[in-house]
Amino acid sequence: MSDLIYKEESYQIIGKCMEVHRNLGYGFLEIVYKDALEYEFRKSGINYQREKEYLVNYKGIILPHRFYADFIIMDKIILEVKAVSGIAPEFVAQAINYLKVSQNRLALIVNFGTNNLHHKRVVFGDSSKPFSP
Repeated sequence: MSDLIYKEESYQIIGKCMEVHRNLGYGFLEIVYKDALEYEFRKSGINYQREKEYLVNYKGIILPHRFYADFIIMDKIILEVKAVSGIAPEFVAQAINYLKVSQNRLALIVNFGTNNLHHKRVVFGDSSKPFSP
């Protein structure tokens, strides 16, 4: 467990998510949780970008549609916010694709849609090798 990538940073992010869930509970739309998280990150001095745009390169061309990560935290962790009944496999697949395109290694999927906050770590790539999309 001590080899978790970005262990302390993840702990800090999940802590802010728990704070939001503790105060708001479940049942709101994702946008409400994102607004509350942005407030918590700003208040705590956590470096973040909200709705960061990424281009998708396909065979050397940039596709017209982009993807937008809910949050990029500390320039290295993708935070995807959900407000649904559970973390579905397609959310994990989406996070892997986001990691490929962004060249980040860790995504956190956090679900506010149930009585208890749920989260999942998604790690992509090998730190011993240079990243190549």
